[in-house]
Amino acid sequence: MALHSFRTEDLPATPWKNGGGTTREIVCQPPGAGMDGFDWRVSIASIAAAGPFSAFAGVDRVIMLLGGDGVHLRAPAHGVDHPLDTPLQPFAFAGDVALGCDLLGGASTDFNVMTRRGKVTADVSVLRAAGLVAPRPAGVVLAVGGAWRLDVDGVSTLVDNGAGAWWQAAMPGLRATPLDAGAALVVVRIDVENRR
Repeated sequence: MALHSFRTEDLPATPWKNGGGTTREIVCQPPGAGMDGFDWRVSIASIAAAGPFSAFAGVDRVIMLLGGDGVHLRAPAHGVDHPLDTPLQPFAFAGDVALGCDLLGGASTDFNVMTRRGKVTADVSVLRAAGLVAPRPAGVVLAVGGAWRLDVDGVSTLVDNGAGAWWQAAMPGLRATPLDAGAALVVVRIDVENRR
């Protein structure tokens, strides 16, 4: 199984239409799918101004603060009133809802996962100690605050702060080992709905 490595700083930053931030896409499947055609998509966004989040019908989302002061997400009619102010705490919500977003201070950086409802699901977690990432058909890992060694199929890959890897193939399991004190590893496991 091949791991596709990336560094956040090397990903192109695409400005939002409303000017409130930028997005760096890590992976979008299937390749080349537009915003209306993806099965799953993982990205990192920098939010610099208050404004609405775009709604994505039929999409489930998970957002997690990586750095900065954070934002407050609101959609009163849908029962959403959530301060995203604690780093590395996933928050899941329906992408059908256009959330309002207010800054809690300065700009923030967020990790985003979007999955097409009825096709795929995502489990988002954070490792802080050595562990095995259970097999899934696809996924993404991102190192935060330090370096990690990733071992799969007898091959080791090193990722440091702000770097990671993704895969889109059957995987026997990935062993992750932190190399620095305080290092964390964001783990996204993608599963196919109704997989037999």
